[in-house]
Amino acid sequence: MTVNMTLDYELPALAADSRSLRQATIGSRVYETVRQAIVQLQFRPGNPLSEAEIARQLGVSRQPVREAFIKLAEAGLVEIRPQRGTFVRLISRRDVENARFLREAIEVAIVRKAAIDAAAADVAGMESLVGEQQAVAKSGDNVAFLRLDEAFHQAIARSADCVDAWRVIEGLKAQMDRVRYLSLPQATPLDIIIEQHRAIVAAIAAHSPERAERAMREHLSEILISLPKLAVEHPAFFAA
Repeated sequence: MTVNMTLDYELPALAADSRSLRQATIGSRVYETVRQAIVQLQFRPGNPLSEAEIARQLGVSRQPVREAFIKLAEAGLVEIRPQRGTFVRLISRRDVENARFLREAIEVAIVRKAAIDAAAADVAGMESLVGEQQAVAKSGDNVAFLRLDEAFHQAIARSADCVDAWRVIEGLKAQMDRVRYLSLPQATPLDIIIEQHRAIVAAIAAHSPERAERAMREHLSEILISLPKLAVEHPAFFAA
């Protein structure tokens, strides 16, 4: 099967960096590269994925690509159809809503702990990330904006010594991330996200778990506003 995709963007996992090569196996690098392409909608919902073509483009054998497809299927990002091939899964509104529910339950607990435990240096780091987001928002680089968004939430988890909890969230939110990439900037204005982040930081700085919880719940509910709009605007990307 020939896949209809052109990799005209940089694939970070393939960079010729000896440090990164030591830290990750070929299989995990292939998995992360294809996962990122799916989450960032480089490989769009419904698109076929060719094991042979991806192996050729990444300069690896077919075995690690096959293993990556199995892991991606377990993560709900691809569908392996016997005798037909592998396809990027359509976005399921139900899966997105369930992932958001679980993420909120965990991240509210994290931010409440951060509001108690975060040091001044932690707060300064969060404020710096929000400032970077504001600068990137003006440039229109949505990929960089969402990378900073990820870094912001990771910083909150680190400040609360909840890195393991953040890893659980990372495993849950792939479906959410696809919607987030699709939503920017029309369905979810960037200035709203930035203001929500500022409210979270202010609550943590004030050492107010209650304020931090309210701010985080409001922030994580934003996707519920954009999701129905996106399903109407991009029906081919969503499961019926």
